[in-house]
Amino acid sequence: MAQATEKTNIKPAKKSSVRHTRAIQRDRSKRPLGAPPDAQIAARLGELVQPAASAQQDQARALGLRDRLLPLSVILAIVLSLIWRQIGAGGSEAARLLEYEGLLWVGLLHVSQQAISLRLRVFPAALFVAVVQAVLPVLQARWATRERPLPPVLAWAHARYTAVLAVDGSTLDALVRKVGQLRKAPTRPLAGRMMALLDLCSLLPRQVWYTADALAHDQRFWAQIHAAVPAGALLLFDLGYTNFAEFARLTLAHITWITRAKTNLVYQPVRYFHRTSRVLDALIWIGDGAARQQVRLIKVYHQGVWYAYLTNELDPARLPVAYVVALYFQRWRIEDAYHVAKRLLGLAFFWTGAENGVELQVWATWLVYGVLVDLTDAVAAALHRPVAVVSLEMVYRGLYYFGQAYQHGTATDPVVYLAANAKRLGIIKRKRRPDPLPALLDLTKPGEP
Repeated sequence: MAQATEKTNIKPAKKSSVRHTRAIQRDRSKRPLGAPPDAQIAARLGELVQPAASAQQDQARALGLRDRLLPLSVILAIVLSLIWRQIGAGGSEAARLLEYEGLLWVGLLHVSQQAISLRLRVFPAALFVAVVQAVLPVLQARWATRERPLPPVLAWAHARYTAVLAVDGSTLDALVRKVGQLRKAPTRPLAGRMMALLDLCSLLPRQVWYTADALAHDQRFWAQIHAAVPAGALLLFDLGYTNFAEFARLTLAHITWITRAKTNLVYQPVRYFHRTSRVLDALIWIGDGAARQQVRLIKVYHQGVWYAYLTNELDPARLPVAYVVALYFQRWRIEDAYHVAKRLLGLAFFWTGAENGVELQVWATWLVYGVLVDLTDAVAAALHRPVAVVSLEMVYRGLYYFGQAYQHGTATDPVVYLAANAKRLGIIKRKRRPDPLPALLDLTKPGEP
């Protein structure tokens, strides 16, 4: 059979975000103290986190940690407060807040800044990982009990797959403070790389992984991805994960996947399901040896550009072209999650240069992200709107106004307050682009010339 090769589409390079990152770092380090969360939000954090922390006490003792002044529950309260209140001064400010105000479920406590900084450098990150892994399924179960509409394409996929997931990695920003061995470093090293497996329906992470190696390639995480994705799921990923052998493993595990096709893809066509001037849906062979397999190649012409996708779902009736394209469009939700974690919750700024302290901040940030998504989903359910149209950032910022109303005795429930004031607080996102699904369905009509 004749081989076919895609034409190269050259895209302009992305603009650097370094200037924006440095602005965030300056903002975090100079920002005045934020107000503490009101009693309702503190209780919400406590009811989710404290049981998981208590369950890890035996593990803490097994790791050789004594019951001392700064146990897991106190360290969690400190780190979560630093993130929730966006405090940039790290251990020094945390020590003052503990002494004069208390943090979350921890009352007034006199601890030195040096003790907190040392604890953050050596406290076992595995305990934070265990807390995150215990809380995320609880949040997912809470999401399943609520009634709110899903975007049409996700509702379609949710009814057909055990889960609709996207996986992607993100490099963390440079460390700001030079401490210990970093004092001699010629440049500021990057803080590492994280990888998240996001549930696109709930917007909650199923799994998060971290490595201190900022140059780690996405391919390094395939073993963890295989272990975390359940059979019957739909998995979306970008070009960085292109690996024909891993594609075959996903198929053997009964996992449906969708990805973009590389511009230099070499393949052998088998048959065409649909072929017009704007849409191509073909069954093709890719790979060699044990990695040789049949997949579908889907190409759609949109605004002067051909977009090409691959999927292992070989039946167009089970996964039509329009849904392949529209579902891959939903992969951007994981980029939104990284944006919230880094820009809104401050994971572009680190209080310490120690690898362990960075890792604690990574896990705690995703814990706060999960709590924020849970709160946003509750607001979406109260509004009977999809959570995708409710702004996590504006829900987070709206909590300040709820705190003021709570103090004045005019509000008692953050979900009720935020839903009732959604328009004034800008909680509902403004519609910027039309839903692409109807137009895509028009493209794939049988009568297309």
